[in-house]
Amino acid sequence: MGSASFMKVDEVAQELGVSKSYAYKIVQKLNAELAEKGYVVISGRVNKQYFMERTCYGADKKER
Repeated sequence: MGSASFMKVDEVAQELGVSKSYAYKIVQKLNAELAEKGYVVISGRVNKQYFMERTCYGADKKER
């Protein structure tokens, strides 16, 4: 599994056009949802596929 399957906070901020501090809150929220479902999460990173599913911003974009 490569690092391409996870997004760092900087990438989340850039993708959504928000500040880095707000991106941290989004990553924490998404990771909390995943942890609640029983998945192992990595602090400061979010699963790219889950991020794309949960945000309307990723609905039209193809994987880069």
